[in-house]
Amino acid sequence: MALMAEWQLETDRLILRRVTLDDADLLLAVWNDPAFIRNVGDRGVRTIAEAQEAMRAGALKLYADYGFGPYAMVRKSDGVRMGICGLFKRDNLEYPDIGFGVLPEFCGQGYAGEASFAVLAHARDDLHLAELAAIVSPDNAPSVGLIKKLGLEFVEMITMPGDDAAICLYSKALGQQ
Repeated sequence: MALMAEWQLETDRLILRRVTLDDADLLLAVWNDPAFIRNVGDRGVRTIAEAQEAMRAGALKLYADYGFGPYAMVRKSDGVRMGICGLFKRDNLEYPDIGFGVLPEFCGQGYAGEASFAVLAHARDDLHLAELAAIVSPDNAPSVGLIKKLGLEFVEMITMPGDDAAICLYSKALGQQ
């Protein structure tokens, strides 16, 4: 993994770059993917304009406030955007959490893992974060598996503000390696 610029990471097959309002269509597709709705939740975002507004309040605010956020996963070979992977800061969690969402046609090909390992290294080596969290539905076996491959360990079940169902909280200390 190479840090190409403050806002861009590179892996063997991917470029991870900060999302822009031009990526509203990508986020709209991710947020409305049935697997995302089932495992993460329905954001109620149905139009490009709503996606852009959600991005202003979410991703773009994260970049401004913390210097990190979600990255568009762009395949090097053809420039296709396949999903997002990045760091999020939630008010109810002490540490930033890693999250990812891959469009269905790209699932099962190792892209989420490749992107997640790059984001974890970025969090540790470039951002010098002390710890990284992950939150996941206990029924989302593929995401739980990836979170465990990243070395995060189960901490406890938590309920996010505004939600009824408990989800798993995982965590990993990011000492310099």
